[in-house]
Amino acid sequence: MRFGVLGTGHWARTVHAAALAEHPTAELVGVWGRDVAKAQAVGAEFDVPGFADVDELLARVDAVALALPPDVQAPLAERAAAAGKHLLLEKPIALDLAAADRVVAAVADAGVASVVFFTFRFQPQTSTWLSQAARTQLAGGSGSWLSSLAGTPFAASPWRQQHGALWDIGPHALSVLVPALGPVVEVQAGRGVRDTVHLVLTHASGTASTVTLSHTVAPMSAGIEFFVHGDAGRLVLLPDTEAPVEAFTTAVDELSAAALTGGTHPCDVAFGRDVVAVLATAARALDSGCREPVGT
Repeated sequence: MRFGVLGTGHWARTVHAAALAEHPTAELVGVWGRDVAKAQAVGAEFDVPGFADVDELLARVDAVALALPPDVQAPLAERAAAAGKHLLLEKPIALDLAAADRVVAAVADAGVASVVFFTFRFQPQTSTWLSQAARTQLAGGSGSWLSSLAGTPFAASPWRQQHGALWDIGPHALSVLVPALGPVVEVQAGRGVRDTVHLVLTHASGTASTVTLSHTVAPMSAGIEFFVHGDAGRLVLLPDTEAPVEAFTTAVDELSAAALTGGTHPCDVAFGRDVVAVLATAARALDSGCREPVGT
């Protein structure tokens, strides 16, 4: 499958383009960016052209991998789907439910395959954890992701600065808790220090989970842990944040398989849209101070 990368930032270069350039069956054809000089520079690193015209790149590929701010990604995903290209998207797929719905509709209308790169979902330990959870009568769960963006390549990201940990790493928490415990139907939320947020999620199964997220903790406080609990005890997931290229390679394989078979993927745009719905509800709950039902 021939891929184009849309985006020129750190993640686009070190994960998307790097994984595609080394993939045994996928082919990296080119890179597009809003700054053509950056697109050409990233392309040169991987011996492919950089494009100023996104439609010119779309005409040469079967699929696109998008590594862009969510508000930029959504309309370009619609455009690529309308051109008949399969989509490998970043999370969140959009910053509001209406934009997410348009992406879902574009994918459905075009009949293309889609995968959203929730990194942890493409790691073997997560698959094992979810399989164990599926065999257990669960009573609830919890997740905590505390991080410090200061000094990282993501610290200067305008959309992360504006929307904080809720929208950046909240999708990752939902990507493992929702398949384990079921869809979220209600959210309570409270603010902590700086961008820290605390969520209580009520799932359709009748269980509840709690999530704490932050991009602004002291570096020594950073860490990630998820667990669910039930009749088999506590099942703990400690995701790997050090091997995103390997996870992205798996995502490429699974998008290719979905495109070949015409099937849907568990992390397709419909799931990505449901994640946006929960995040938007959480943002509303933070403002209202009340329990908020998840919008449909």
